[in-house]
Amino acid sequence: MPELEKSQAVPLTLGEDGTIRIMGSRVTLDSVIHEFKGGASAEQIQEDFPSLALRDIYSAVAYYLQHREAVEQYLRAHEAAAAEVHRTIEARQDSAGLRERLRERRRQIV
Repeated sequence: MPELEKSQAVPLTLGEDGTIRIMGSRVTLDSVIHEFKGGASAEQIQEDFPSLALRDIYSAVAYYLQHREAVEQYLRAHEAAAAEVHRTIEARQDSAGLRERLRERRRQIV
């Protein structure tokens, strides 16, 4: 009887910026898990990210299910960091002035 492998490598890599990606791609773990939590199957996720092998999607989802709390903490930390970057960008831009100019142009068109 053939010997079965008892452990499996997870195809995840941690970038210098702290982002976890599916190995060999630019697709983030966040993206895969977001779709999975939204009800997408591995095959549906592959349709959105055709550069990913189906086995890698299944591995990433299995990793999430086995390490749910740690991955959720990672996702929350990345969401908070993204929100902070968004606030910083908004604070540097004159969004209110831009919005008002766009509204004025719309009024002129109508």
